Amino acid sequence: MSEIYDIGYRHYDGPRLGRGYSTRSLAVHSLRGVFGLGRPARSKIIPFALFTIMLLPAVVNIAMMAMLQQRGIPYSGFAVAMQPVVAIFLASQAPTVVAPDLRFRVLPLYLSRPVSITEYVAAKVAAMTVALFLLVAVPLTLIYVGELVVDMPGPPATGEYAGALVMAVVLALLLSVIGLALASFTPRRGLGVASVIVVYLLSSAAVPMVYGILAESGNEEGAAWAWLLNPFWLVDSVQSWLFGTPSHALEGTYPSGPAPAAILVVLLGLGLAALALRYRKAASR
Repeated sequence: MSEIYDIGYRHYDGPRLGRGYSTRSLAVHSLRGVFGLGRPARSKIIPFALFTIMLLPAVVNIAMMAMLQQRGIPYSGFAVAMQPVVAIFLASQAPTVVAPDLRFRVLPLYLSRPVSITEYVAAKVAAMTVALFLLVAVPLTLIYVGELVVDMPGPPATGEYAGALVMAVVLALLLSVIGLALASFTPRRGLGVASVIVVYLLSSAAVPMVYGILAESGNEEGAAWAWLLNPFWLVDSVQSWLFGTPSHALEGTYPSGPAPAAILVVLLGLGLAALALRYRKAASR
């Protein structure tokens, strides 16, 4: 014989803040997770240590401007020069954004609420993009403030600084899409870290080799396309096309015209499509 007990469950009668609020909350929660906020102290060591390393060239630049009246790393080339640190940050933190939900299989719980797969992926990409943008933009802004305070000869490089910030957004978005797509294929954080760092190392090591082979064979035009195999140089080539900044490739120049921008857009589309397909499959389990 069954009985019904009144144990105090009630319907929710508070304000319903909608899907936009849910998506923003998920993005903020993921962003806090990237920097280990609200988590044990050991979760904060890697992101804040890498953030500190990114600030060191900014301090050196300001010291050079104050003591030698010379600029160090240009704004437009800062991300390229610091790409190993940015890549390590991406490899170490991208899995923290996607791996826990896959490992503990809580994705159906998220999707049982008014949050679609598209909104879930958008929140994760937004969180990683903001984190990477801050990693690059904060040192750039520190250098710019230092330039204004030191009062270097001639006008400040405001245009180059603004262009570098715009391209920092583009670079952060591209790296986030690629990094999250790679990390989302495994629920294990260690494998996610390895997959991202291996892809970066392969792209970085292959570019000079391909460039050297093509350049030695006399195919200078084809060699220029080799730099586009690395996302940092790809974004730098788009920056050169948009703002007329010099090439920061190790040698030679980039292909002229809008082709690098088209490649960048295609990569973004492929990465977002891979993320959507991956999470559609994970949600169906």
